[in-house]
Amino acid sequence: MKIIESSVKRPVTICMVILCVVLLGFVSLSRLAVDLFPDMKFPVAIAITQYSGVGPEEVESMVTEPLEDVLGTVQNVDKIQSQSMAGQSMVIVWFNWGTDMDFATLQMREKIDLIKGSFPDEVTDPMVMKADPSMMPVVQLGLSGGKDLMDLKKIAEDVVKPRLERLAGVASVSVTGGYTREIQVLADPVKMEAYGIGLNQISQALKGENMNVASGRVTEGKKELYVRTIGEYTSLDDIKNINIALPGGGTVFLKDLAEVKDGFAEQQQYTRMNGEPSVGISVQKQSKANTVQVSNLVQKELDQIAREIPGNVKAVTVYDQATFIRQSIGSVSSHAMTGGVLAILVIYLFLRNLRSTVIIGLAIPISIIGIFSVLYMGGLTLNMMSLGGLALGIGHLVDCSIVVLESIFRYREDGYSLTEAAIKGGSEVGMPVIASTLTVMVVFLPIVFVQGLAAMLFRELALTVASSQGVALLVALTLVPMLSSKLLAVVDKNQAAEGESGKQNALKKAGSKVGDLFGRLEQAYGKGLAWSLAHRKRVVLIVVAAMVASLALVPVIGMEFMPKVDSGELAISVELDKGTVLSETNKVAEHIETVLGDIKEVKTVFTSVGAAGDDFMGSSTPEVSQMRVMLVPKAERQRSADQVADDIRQRIQEIPGADISVTVSDSTGGGGQSSAPVSIQIRGDDLDVLKSMAEEIVDVVKSVPGTREVESSITVGRPELQIRVNRDKAAAYGLSVSQVASAVRAAFEGDVATKYRTGGDEIDVRVILPEHYRENVRDLKDVIVPTANGAQVALSDLVITNIDAGPTQIDRENQARTATINSQLSGRDVGSVTKDIQAKLKDFKLPQGYTIEYGGENADMIEAFSSLGLAMILAIILTYMVMASQFESLVHPFVIMFSIPTMIIGVIGGLALTGRSFSVTTFIGLIMLTGIVVNNAIVLVDYINVLRRRGLSRNEAITKAGPIRLRPVLMTALTTILGMVPLALGIGEGAETQAPMATAVVGGLSTSTIFTLIFVPVMYTIIDDFGQWLRRVFRLGAKKKSISEGEVIS
Repeated sequence: MKIIESSVKRPVTICMVILCVVLLGFVSLSRLAVDLFPDMKFPVAIAITQYSGVGPEEVESMVTEPLEDVLGTVQNVDKIQSQSMAGQSMVIVWFNWGTDMDFATLQMREKIDLIKGSFPDEVTDPMVMKADPSMMPVVQLGLSGGKDLMDLKKIAEDVVKPRLERLAGVASVSVTGGYTREIQVLADPVKMEAYGIGLNQISQALKGENMNVASGRVTEGKKELYVRTIGEYTSLDDIKNINIALPGGGTVFLKDLAEVKDGFAEQQQYTRMNGEPSVGISVQKQSKANTVQVSNLVQKELDQIAREIPGNVKAVTVYDQATFIRQSIGSVSSHAMTGGVLAILVIYLFLRNLRSTVIIGLAIPISIIGIFSVLYMGGLTLNMMSLGGLALGIGHLVDCSIVVLESIFRYREDGYSLTEAAIKGGSEVGMPVIASTLTVMVVFLPIVFVQGLAAMLFRELALTVASSQGVALLVALTLVPMLSSKLLAVVDKNQAAEGESGKQNALKKAGSKVGDLFGRLEQAYGKGLAWSLAHRKRVVLIVVAAMVASLALVPVIGMEFMPKVDSGELAISVELDKGTVLSETNKVAEHIETVLGDIKEVKTVFTSVGAAGDDFMGSSTPEVSQMRVMLVPKAERQRSADQVADDIRQRIQEIPGADISVTVSDSTGGGGQSSAPVSIQIRGDDLDVLKSMAEEIVDVVKSVPGTREVESSITVGRPELQIRVNRDKAAAYGLSVSQVASAVRAAFEGDVATKYRTGGDEIDVRVILPEHYRENVRDLKDVIVPTANGAQVALSDLVITNIDAGPTQIDRENQARTATINSQLSGRDVGSVTKDIQAKLKDFKLPQGYTIEYGGENADMIEAFSSLGLAMILAIILTYMVMASQFESLVHPFVIMFSIPTMIIGVIGGLALTGRSFSVTTFIGLIMLTGIVVNNAIVLVDYINVLRRRGLSRNEAITKAGPIRLRPVLMTALTTILGMVPLALGIGEGAETQAPMATAVVGGLSTSTIFTLIFVPVMYTIIDDFGQWLRRVFRLGAKKKSISEGEVIS
């Protein structure tokens, strides 16, 4: 080949090219961003609209339904989901994958603008935003110690928050928990009634007295002075001494009507870290920012802040996504290095020549460093997928170099000079090496047709593997021949590793033993190959039987969307009966904290009582408590996160009246259209019917082994005291519904009348009734409503009250109401559990107009498997096309393709042996295998054809080519297998993602290599005989030479 000959004759040029690749690689590596996974952009947009004081059903009819109608006309919409809650509508629009989300959200805003004028006046403008995984906090802190909670919150808001928000890459910082200072004006209702004054009058007076007003300009001599009227409060006495106008004339001091107190706002949330009261701080990064870099900047700034804050205040990191990223990247890098070392060791043991090993060993680091340039130029990052691609392909990186070097090595053994051996040996296998590399590269081209989360995760892995093979091919065809022509020593066949120092004695002995073993193996293989050619039917039957036997293991292997990753984090959600007060929820949370303190694997517990939302920044919900539990590093504990979670469930399951969910946080984050493994959706119109059906299905799902924490989206609503105003009575007093509602709200929630400024802070001044006047329903009825003419009337004379509980939330999908039953899993895979549930619901009777759909991870898995199945078929076709081009034959590639089915034996066996499920990552391993397993057959069949062209008969060519090609076949297979073994073991942080993929490759390549050496030659003869039979039938062989004279099938 020209490229090989040029490389040997121009060593300086080749060195410069390789050095250029290495130099660019190192520069690119220093600039590559580091993250856990590739940048994932979901085709989802959300429209959020506020409609305060209105129930879910009114929100649904007045806001949600009109929004669904108009947003359904936006281009590329896949489906529309919505949630109507008290005071809020949220419409979630799912677009087709590949949609330009900037344009899509622009269209959404334009459509909403057309109808928002028809909304009630109290409805806010809908806020449209794209769903972004980076919106979740990347760092969470707990501020505690040395100060009371008010001071801690002040430090968090005035010092920590602004300092962190200034950092590069930080989008926002949120503060939760602690006490908020508030000036409370506790108005005595008895005194107000005596003076004929209402709460609204007090609020208006407070607001009117607290202002500085620019009042124009005045000239004094030659100077112009600005005039300002100063009236802002400077002390609490100023507030106490304001005058309130009386209805009949005169005034009264505020202090004579109310107690003015400098205190705290009513606490709606408790936050604790490891049981100690604290203030929570959550840091969100910008969408394009480097997570690790942001974390480093945050930690550096926190160290500086810690030195400046007085007292014993400490900011402890509860959660840092960068920690898991560093550990995961380090684990994958370590596996890659281990795999590389094992591959190089295999090469030495086979060749028993240190110089040859060094030549091959250089191919690995050069190929890896070269790929960093591709990643950087492609705008990619160093993440679990891209590095996983390197780790998976590291053993295969040297395959091309091994084949080239082994061929050169053989020519040197036959006495050729360094230059002749390098050119002849390299050129002999040049085309097969190119073909084998192209087969590995082209199998990843169909990934572009895969959509969804699988595509976002694995495109970078595919690009990394394919690009690394391209760099490895360049090294094999240039650097290896060039170095071989300079360094490869003359080898005496009877003396291994000539010239090596005594320091390699141990390796020499090992190499010698491997050499002896290989010699015996070569002889045994020659005999086995001859026997196989004589007993072809038996060989075919054995292979078919092995494949059938492996398929029998399929039911044992479960199916899942993505492997669960042990990130060392648990989430505990506690929900008590609707309407439970915050203090009762807090007691339950404190009990759970005590239980967690007895579990040795638990490192940090951050608790937020009264918060709904995974990031503790959700709305205040007094009956809900969320806990983020961080475990000690994986290497420091004996139990997995799942086992710890099971232990916690056992310890806290007996808490009465509490619905407790303990889930293992998964770093892959789901990303599909449901976060639950099992999700069943019922569609219909009537909420009561949906609720009844959902309760029945919940019982069915609970009866299936492996399900836990089964719950329905339709739950009992929060109890509410509904006040219905008698409009006629209100009108008689000159009152409207709005005035009555305002009076009630002012009494029980209070009214922030104005702000009190002091020391640079703005403090709310809230007018409200004292607590002992708003403890129960009777107190509510006694609220006094002032009229326009100064008269007063009791609320009980104007309204009728009743206690009711409506739905907390109304869910819809594609303009139909839905109820969703979600279930977590324990000890079983999602595929088998879903199958059992479907069997039990097979005869479930559905009312007219109601349907059931299965979603969750199972739906995501089916969608991904469908796309990957198409990619697999295309990969096989492309592999065939590459080989057809290489052999210039339609028959030879067909023979080689018989090595592909045999890989199924090892894939299924490997998964069954390791107890792993078939997942998206396993499927990617299968696609990768398609390009790898044919390589050995390519080398073998190509050399058989070479020998036949030299005049050997078919069987003679096979029996001679087999043993000669045995060494490169075993070397390439073992280097690839051992290179992936560290990943297949699944040891280390985050290794669970690549472990099934590596297991599939290791198992599939192992069995395929064994069968390739026997089965492919057998099929070669069968297809050859079939070709000759066709020639005889169609009389096409009359004018051609007989096959014994060297003809090769084509």
